[in-house]
Amino acid sequence: MRPMASSWTPSAAASGPARAYRAAHDQHLAELRAALKEAGYARSEKALARHREQNKLTAAERLGRLLDPGSPFLEIGGLAARGMYEGGVHKAGSLAGIGVIEGRTCVVQANDAMVKGGTIYPMGVKKALRLQAISMENRLPFVSLVDSGGAYLPLQSEVFPDLDDGGRIFYNQARMSKMGIPQLCAVMGLCTAGAAYIPAMSDEVVHVRGTGAIFLAGPPLVRAATGEDVTSEDLGGAAMHTSVSGVSDYLAEDDAEAIDLLRRRVACLPSNGARPARPARPPLHDPDQLYDIVPPEPHVPYDIREVIARVVDASEFEEFKPNYGPTLICGWAWIHGYLVGILGNNGPLFSECALKATHFIELCDKRGIPLVFLQNVPGFVVGRAFERGGITKHGQQMVAAVSTCTVPKFTVMVGGSFGAGNYAMCGRAYSPRFLWTWPNAQISVMGGEQAARVLIDVQNAQRARAGLGPIGAEEEQMILGPVRENTRVEGSAFHSTANLWDDGIIEPHRTRDVLGLSIAAAMHAPLRDGPQGFGLFRM
Repeated sequence: MRPMASSWTPSAAASGPARAYRAAHDQHLAELRAALKEAGYARSEKALARHREQNKLTAAERLGRLLDPGSPFLEIGGLAARGMYEGGVHKAGSLAGIGVIEGRTCVVQANDAMVKGGTIYPMGVKKALRLQAISMENRLPFVSLVDSGGAYLPLQSEVFPDLDDGGRIFYNQARMSKMGIPQLCAVMGLCTAGAAYIPAMSDEVVHVRGTGAIFLAGPPLVRAATGEDVTSEDLGGAAMHTSVSGVSDYLAEDDAEAIDLLRRRVACLPSNGARPARPARPPLHDPDQLYDIVPPEPHVPYDIREVIARVVDASEFEEFKPNYGPTLICGWAWIHGYLVGILGNNGPLFSECALKATHFIELCDKRGIPLVFLQNVPGFVVGRAFERGGITKHGQQMVAAVSTCTVPKFTVMVGGSFGAGNYAMCGRAYSPRFLWTWPNAQISVMGGEQAARVLIDVQNAQRARAGLGPIGAEEEQMILGPVRENTRVEGSAFHSTANLWDDGIIEPHRTRDVLGLSIAAAMHAPLRDGPQGFGLFRM
């Protein structure tokens, strides 16, 4: 590796626009930090008091005791369900992510019983399935801290029956077991109805006396169905399940002992993970400068090399085909000691960009080098000349290469992500191992102005066929305003993360470390997730 080409020099970040950029980024960061604070701490005094009465730790306290002191924690879905269900379903009901337990990297999920009693909402199911996908893709042990009242019954039709609803969690547990992925569970509260299968399908189960309860139907339903009067502890408590049914394996007197037992069980797992190929080196250029250099609005152009220089080790980047298809940057670099191939946008995707990307992806796949996509893409270029030049078939080649390459992929949306550019640059539908967004990111089929103009053109065409004149200026504005606003709201990073279209919004200056943790997590699995090779490329 060598420093970036001498023909390009990173910005010093001291100009007038830099101050305006930083001010706008500061607003985005303030909104992000306020939202994360609310999601983490907005709990009622009544719920906290109830926890303390039962001698229970909070979800955050449980996780703090479970993870190795001082170790990094990569949260997943920190703003999931934000603004949904009339508010209050913080983090979709669970605190979850990737952490280190006894030196082993694990996926961890802790139900938060102070959020709606730990009941499971539709986004809670989606988050659980995403965590299981991360565990399976990266071969990471899965550790569950269960304290849940089961499905939220008023929305049961959105939680229970479909392919990607609650039953899929248990289907995945069986598949994970077949794959040899360890699954450990601590029952620290209610574990009711279908959720009883979570411990039942885990490898090892720790059960807390007095608060942990596993049963297919709780005492009220048993009473209504059979007339039998039974307590929760007698029906599904720790003593019964560890000594009579055998569902649970270890009895704990309280949360602290349960977590200690869990840590001891994790310590008995085989060590996992591949070490970096070489020592990490910090970038030569300060990541904090991103706030001065990167425009907060995606329609303002800048050089994606500015981001690369503040993400990769020693700011060294070996560029591939630097003079061909210049609106797509490709090349090799190291991130926290791991060799990666990077693709980043400097404008729309032309045919040359698609061909260059396809070639580069094939090279990385043949050599077993993971791929990092830095998305700020307005889409593929359009027009008569570009269609005649084959932009559709060239774009298909890039999309096919992204779809079928077998090495781990990682995506960060650092600006706009529009139309088919989202697909070609490895959006969520193309299964990156992790996908992160910056607070200023925008994700939609097209920009609000373009979408509104398309609608007006369609209506004018309809009116012309009916023999009517075009829409007047006042009516045009009535159409433009709502479409622009809807695109702004639904295209924001906060809307994306609430719907779990990403794994979380990250602060731009932390991109290097988040990518480093993501890549390290992926190194626990075999490098390839299927047979190597590509499909048909239309000539």
